[in-house]
Amino acid sequence: MIFSYRRFGATLGYHLVAATLALLFVTPLIWVLANSLRTVGLPPPAQIVWVPQPLAWTNYATIFAVVPLASYLQSSLWVGFLGMTITLITASLAGFAMAQLPPRPRQWLVTFAVMTMMAPNTAMWLARFVLFKELGLIDSYGALVAPALMGTNASFVLLFYWTFRRLPLELFESVRLDGANALRVWWQVGLPLARPTLVAVAILTFVHYWSDFVDPLLYLKSESRYTLAIGLRILQQLDVTNWPLLMAGATVMTVPVLLSYFFVQRHAWMEGRLAGLAR
Repeated sequence: MIFSYRRFGATLGYHLVAATLALLFVTPLIWVLANSLRTVGLPPPAQIVWVPQPLAWTNYATIFAVVPLASYLQSSLWVGFLGMTITLITASLAGFAMAQLPPRPRQWLVTFAVMTMMAPNTAMWLARFVLFKELGLIDSYGALVAPALMGTNASFVLLFYWTFRRLPLELFESVRLDGANALRVWWQVGLPLARPTLVAVAILTFVHYWSDFVDPLLYLKSESRYTLAIGLRILQQLDVTNWPLLMAGATVMTVPVLLSYFFVQRHAWMEGRLAGLAR
């Protein structure tokens, strides 16, 4: 009975801490949503208003009329999904290849990957701009998704590497003995066993390309190719004091990220249920 009370207290404490941390992260989102529904033109309230009266849902229609956010939204979705797809292929292939190498070259590659993560992004802007200009990628989506050809970020490659390293080498060797080549082993054995890492890297990569502001600002010249991050900046420059419209734009940009988070949570819940049934 004492053990049951302790377990109940530990469970209750865990849920209280989790709820408190969740509230800290959710409160700013609720504040942004509440301010996006305030009536345009009214002065800022003296205190925080969580439910404005009346609810100005027309603010969302207004921002799409003032700025071509629909076109920017389409561009961001295209860049996000394309960058995510290419990254999943290249990062998983690189991580799988590193995991199959002998210890010494594998350690050298891991060290090199960690070193590349220490380099500041600002140090690469000029070199990338010159390279993309010579390749004719300026003012195209190719300049935005080009980093995906190298796995976007070394951390994504290392995530796949650590995932594949935890798998027994005998499993891959047995498939090779059946006549499968390296690509077939990666596709039919490695990737199905790395589903949690696939989902995590997919979400992180999509959020990276979705929220990227610097690369579209550097490489895109045509307004028709602007992404949503640039569109929010344009909306702010049109009327810097109209906070309800700016908050509506921020809400539109946040929704896909939240949907990605709920997708990951659902996937984790399903994986847990399947693991529980397997036991």
